[in-house]
Amino acid sequence: MLRKFTQKLLSTDIQKKVEDRLAQISPSLNELGYDEWGMHLSSIKKAILSLSFLYEKYFRVELHGIEKLPPGRVLLVANHGGQLPIDAAMLCYAVLMYADPPRIARTMADRFLPKLPFLSTFFVRCGQVIGTPVNCKALLENEEAVVVFPEGTRGLGKPYWKRYQIQEFGSGFMRIALETNTPIVPVAFIGTEEAYPSFYNAKPVAKFLKIPYFPITPTWPILGPIGALPIPAKLHIHFGDPLTFSGDFDGTEQEIQQKVYVVSQSIQDMIKQGLKERKKIFS
Repeated sequence: MLRKFTQKLLSTDIQKKVEDRLAQISPSLNELGYDEWGMHLSSIKKAILSLSFLYEKYFRVELHGIEKLPPGRVLLVANHGGQLPIDAAMLCYAVLMYADPPRIARTMADRFLPKLPFLSTFFVRCGQVIGTPVNCKALLENEEAVVVFPEGTRGLGKPYWKRYQIQEFGSGFMRIALETNTPIVPVAFIGTEEAYPSFYNAKPVAKFLKIPYFPITPTWPILGPIGALPIPAKLHIHFGDPLTFSGDFDGTEQEIQQKVYVVSQSIQDMIKQGLKERKKIFS
């Protein structure tokens, strides 16, 4: 039903573009059309068509520097915010629809993903993978574009007064980048923090539901399902220059953190510049 409604809002040009972009991608699939991580191109097509309205019309996403995305294996390392994984969805759409060549971005999802009924299977079929080092290394060795949010739920679930303040980065992505000789492209999101602002985390509810956090926003849950809709703030995605690092992937945590800081600071600088250049939240 949602797909039929979405398709009515989309032009045939958009649908044809999705088909053309997917036709340029040749993943290794089994006889049933799945890759070894469970990705299915038909599911990706449905997801992209559904996301098209959100990307093109609702959030009116503007890209900056996507031409910097190199071919071959790459780690896209981004800031996280806005309570819902809007940033991950919009980045996956952008990389498929606007990168040259088109790519299927493989997001390293939080470990609570398998606990989500119905959605967990859908996310996997759309190319998302549980964020383990084994999965990440295997995808990179397969020359994939892998999306990592090193802040994890610390960034996604932070309150509004901490917006655009990067939380502590985990170091696992850097060790994997060193081990697999993978370039890192820093990515900065502007607008996600305003799309779903939270002023309180109801931890008892989150614990009961066995989820990382339960945000209370100006409209949710007081307005029910309607209040759960994100605010249509204009989103900006900034891509930085690829960063390459050398050294021992099994080095001390201090050595690795020095390299991690370079990436996080690059993203923080892009956020600062992006906020300075942004004139208004909704346009």
